[in-house]
Amino acid sequence: MKRLEAASRSAPAEFECINSKKKQKKKSYKNSGVVSVKVCQITREYTFLDYIMGGCQINFTVGIDFTGSNGDPRSPDSLHYISPQGVNEYLSAIWSVGLVVQDYDSDKMFPAFGFGAQIPPSWQVSHEFPLNFNPTNPFCAGVEGVIEAYRMCLPQVKLYGPTNFAPIINHMARFAQQALQQKTASQYFVLLIITDGVITDMDQTRGAIVAASRLPMSIIIVGVGKADFTDMEILDGDDGRLKSVTGEPAVRDIVQFVPFRKFQNSPKEELAKCVLAEVPGQVVTFFNMMKYPPPNSNTPVDASNGVKN
Repeated sequence: MKRLEAASRSAPAEFECINSKKKQKKKSYKNSGVVSVKVCQITREYTFLDYIMGGCQINFTVGIDFTGSNGDPRSPDSLHYISPQGVNEYLSAIWSVGLVVQDYDSDKMFPAFGFGAQIPPSWQVSHEFPLNFNPTNPFCAGVEGVIEAYRMCLPQVKLYGPTNFAPIINHMARFAQQALQQKTASQYFVLLIITDGVITDMDQTRGAIVAASRLPMSIIIVGVGKADFTDMEILDGDDGRLKSVTGEPAVRDIVQFVPFRKFQNSPKEELAKCVLAEVPGQVVTFFNMMKYPPPNSNTPVDASNGVKN
């Protein structure tokens, strides 16, 4: 390492390539070539923990699907039906996933929204309404607050449709865009969408995700029920880069899809692992792409990792 650090164009660090078998056979053997390093730059590669410990705030927002495809909440077949034991799949998903993500959110105040329902007093369909019906302060205190707001909201709205994801993604993107103006790694946004998976505005959603891939945000989609989640798998983009309708590719993968039923009988660590499988890497990839170090760090970050020669 010392030799590499001292390398310069006028005095490169040279390393002979020796083939030990050839050296044994031939007395005249000198080497099989020389690696000559003229420039060496050492760059710091930051981890997710470096960003978190360095002052980066992770902001979680919850979006809940209140569309008609979930079924009438008064019917036991509905995903929104609250059983005599006081549970349903949405509550289980909010609780299980919320407990995993809340530890990364410093103030544990979560803006929580619903989409796809007719809401009072005008009974217009809304694709981004606060669960507590307070647009100026949609925040809920911890997972308990989100659950409380969901329970209060459910009997007050009419499940409707269509299932549009784009409005809530664009809503969050506006906050991520504002944070980007600070030109620091001080804030990152994670949108948690809980849905039965039937999506109406696929083209607009693809466009919204591609645009959001340039912002400090990630999306975790948790699928409840047993619907066909093919659309969610497409949005996840693990099988290739997601593209908008016009063919513009996402600059990075920002969507993680989690089929909740798959984990219902598993230890909670399994669900936690799946929910947060990609977010740490997505945070690091974004801030590296922007060349932003952790806020409380004085070392500049270089997007190329390791040693350059």
